[in-house]
Amino acid sequence: MKMIIRVLRALVLLLVVAFACLAIFAYIGSERKLNKKYDMAVKTISARTDSASIARGEHLFQTISCSLCHGEDAGGAVYSQSRMVATMAGPNLTSGRGGVGAQRSDADYVRAITRGVRHDGTSLIVMPSEVFTHLTESDLGALLGYIRRLPPIDREVPPSGFGPMGRVLLAAGKMNILVAPKTPPYESPADPPSGTSEYGRYLADIAGCHGCHGYGLSGGPVAGPPGLPPASNLTPTGLGQWTEADFIRAMREGKRPDGTTLDEFMPWKVFRKMNDADLQALWLYLRSVPAKAFGNK
Repeated sequence: MKMIIRVLRALVLLLVVAFACLAIFAYIGSERKLNKKYDMAVKTISARTDSASIARGEHLFQTISCSLCHGEDAGGAVYSQSRMVATMAGPNLTSGRGGVGAQRSDADYVRAITRGVRHDGTSLIVMPSEVFTHLTESDLGALLGYIRRLPPIDREVPPSGFGPMGRVLLAAGKMNILVAPKTPPYESPADPPSGTSEYGRYLADIAGCHGCHGYGLSGGPVAGPPGLPPASNLTPTGLGQWTEADFIRAMREGKRPDGTTLDEFMPWKVFRKMNDADLQALWLYLRSVPAKAFGNK
């Protein structure tokens, strides 16, 4: 009996030591990644304050997923919360209580949007900066102009951060959601002509369509938590007999031509705020890409 007790005590001690080592590994490894500093140099882009630019900025904010994370009123929102894994939240961008609007310069916003880097040089945890590198300078300036004119909203939003399991996964390289390491340099593209397939491609770039459907738009598995539906094939092969009206209905109502509903992981509730010209340009772009079999990049 005493021998069994000694063995059990030894096993418990080994488990405690193992968990302690794992905790130390997770803390040191995750802290190293979270506190790493990145180049903070960005192109000088100022807020555009004319009424047309502010209206354009609001339209962009509501249609290219900004509102999905920061809330339709830009007052911040929690979109994923787990004590063990992570809390993901879009901060309050206004100048109200809990907001960062009064604390950030235009350069701070440009750095966050196009580089995924905070004002202190560390990486943001979740931000589609690798998508926003496609934004034109005029659209970036319009977004800044809109953000600067936001009415103050008092809302305290918890910061994004990792729980114990999240830190283990981050340290082990199994949670690739730090933004700065995977964001390419800002491209500073020219403004595409409106009403064209080129403008449709621009919208697909800045709205993140290529992130899920692939740059060939042939669809396939989507990176993320288990259980996500595969992205559809949006090339002429996948769309088949879809018409422009079918596409616009899908984007506005979340319904396919056969009446089935799109999975809500597809953010059609954000994209439905696009105007007719946006959706028509997107349709032109989809019809212009080479036909491919599903998942054939």
